[in-house]
Amino acid sequence: MRQQRCVSSPSIAHSGFDATFLCVAGLPYILAHPGLALYRFHRSVFSATYRECATDPLVRSSVYRFAWWNCNVPFQRHHIHHIWKKSFLCCAILLTAGALCFLCCRAASSVELLLLGRLLVGLASGLTTGVIPMYLAEVSPIKLRGAMGVLCPLGLTAGVVVGQVASLEQVLGTEAHWHYALGCYAVLNVFCYAFYFWIPESPKYLYSVKGDQAGSLRAIRKLFGRHSIGDDYIKLQMECATGQSGTSTNGQSIDDGQPPAARTLWSVLSDPTLTLPLVLVCALQGGQQLSGINAVFFYSVSIFESVGLSSNAAKFANLGVGCLNLFVSLFAPLLMARCNRRALCLLSCSCCAGILFMLTLSIHFKDVVDWFSYLCVGSILLYIIFYQIGLGPIPFFIGSELFDLGPRPTAMAMGSLSSWGCNFIVGMAFPTLQSVWGAFVFLPCSITCVLLTILVKYYLPETRGQEVTEVAQKVAQGFRSKVMD
Repeated sequence: MRQQRCVSSPSIAHSGFDATFLCVAGLPYILAHPGLALYRFHRSVFSATYRECATDPLVRSSVYRFAWWNCNVPFQRHHIHHIWKKSFLCCAILLTAGALCFLCCRAASSVELLLLGRLLVGLASGLTTGVIPMYLAEVSPIKLRGAMGVLCPLGLTAGVVVGQVASLEQVLGTEAHWHYALGCYAVLNVFCYAFYFWIPESPKYLYSVKGDQAGSLRAIRKLFGRHSIGDDYIKLQMECATGQSGTSTNGQSIDDGQPPAARTLWSVLSDPTLTLPLVLVCALQGGQQLSGINAVFFYSVSIFESVGLSSNAAKFANLGVGCLNLFVSLFAPLLMARCNRRALCLLSCSCCAGILFMLTLSIHFKDVVDWFSYLCVGSILLYIIFYQIGLGPIPFFIGSELFDLGPRPTAMAMGSLSSWGCNFIVGMAFPTLQSVWGAFVFLPCSITCVLLTILVKYYLPETRGQEVTEVAQKVAQGFRSKVMD
């Protein structure tokens, strides 16, 4: 009965709704690249300003610099990881400032203003993808933790579709309106401000960091309802007391002189009981980016053109892939609530590995066998489906289910560093590798999925419906851990 009250709580709904819209607002600019128009703007303005010709790598580095800026975000976020409401507001303000830079850069003929906008929105995106999964994990009951955790990737997927629609030539993807395509997310950003005052602070932050028991009780009542205090508050006290006891999950003493909510980067990296979960988080988040999803979305138009579609048809096919991605992700909350994380990850990674291998062969032999062109399109659609049932949503929140309250923010920050760093590598390296390797450029992505399958099979414990302390004990022995016991 208590869990049913939690489901119907308006504050949890407001938290999830605002968190989702913050992700939706932060991501359209990534794919809202009216490629040729933006490329010409970069080259022409750079040449006129600096009297030099902008090379293709320089243009690409300016386009993807937002991802590199996100790599620096985790170390800054380590110091503000528990100021949830202020972090939300900070993200919204950064997104608004970035949108203003995008809207003004064309009129000012300023590449610097465009880059500043990308840096600001990149900072906001890094904060968003790191802070929101942890916040949703802290305010959610155990049975809803997975369903709430996938709201962040759901928002990202919706943002991708918004960016794709905005970048169409029939909408805003033209020479005269491309800057509006980059800044259109500012309209969605209004929702972040609208629901900000309904979002409660994390009860765990109030209790374990500020020592405000009365404030923690008020936050729990606001989240779960006035009649569901008992069990949830007791569990909260137990988790905080366990985290503050100064012992690790294997019973050995840890004396770093800090409260659990202030674990430093070095204390986390040097703790042998945290090695395996840290590897899992970084591998899953980095592998998510290296698994081919960015290659498919960043360059899917050229992939569709290479199989015989016209330029206009390829752009709409790309939009169709984005819509399919969003449609499948809508089922993620149901899957996370009813299916085991481990099984979904294994199915997703193994199937993506096979599909990417099939995509490689079909592109390579499409000129030899006519119907292989259709196999290419089918492979992309199948890849999107299997990606979104596990490899897409799970890495975003799995860290919040593997780590206790103390090391959790730092571990999630390291995962975010791995994710955005690999995102940057793919964005910079894929065009060059594609020109050199051709169809075989997807083989490294397939191999990445194979390696993730092995890692998940032998080292990822099941986390659905389990307390974090129980899961942490299963992985406390590092690579000697028996996660299936």
